Amino acid sequence: MVRKKLLTPRALVAVTILSVLAGAIACRPRDPLKIKTIQTGRTLNSDNSVGTHTMRFKPDDTMFVAVLTEGRGAGTFVARWMYAGRLVNEETRKVSSYADHAATEFHIKNSSGFPAGDYTVEILQDGKSIGIRNLRVDK
Repeated sequence: MVRKKLLTPRALVAVTILSVLAGAIACRPRDPLKIKTIQTGRTLNSDNSVGTHTMRFKPDDTMFVAVLTEGRGAGTFVARWMYAGRLVNEETRKVSSYADHAATEFHIKNSSGFPAGDYTVEILQDGKSIGIRNLRVDK
C-alpha cells in the first residue's frame, strides 16, 4: 500500500492564492499601447474620441485631444499644453489596461477665454513624445 502525502488545509489555501496571483500577473498587459492617431477638436463623442475635428478654435471653445489606441496594452499618457513658449497646463492619464480599440481624452478650457494666437499640445507616452499638434485660437 502506497501512502500519499496530502496538503494541509493551510498549505492548500496558500497554493491556491499563489496560483491565482500568478495567473493575474500573467494576464496583465505588459506591452505599451499601440497608438493609432491623435485627434484634436471642439467636441467629444461618448467613447472619448473627438467629435468635431479642428485645429482652429475660438477663445471660448474647449480644446479636446484624444489619443486613439488599438490592441492590448497599458501605460501613461501626458498632454502638455503650451502658449507663447510657456506651459499652460499638463494632464496625466494612467491606463492600467486596454483590451481593444480605445480613446484617452484630454481637454483644456479658459473660463475667461483663450488669448488669440498659436498653441501646441504635445502627447507623451511613458515619458516619450509621440506627437505634437499645432492649434490656433482666432478672435
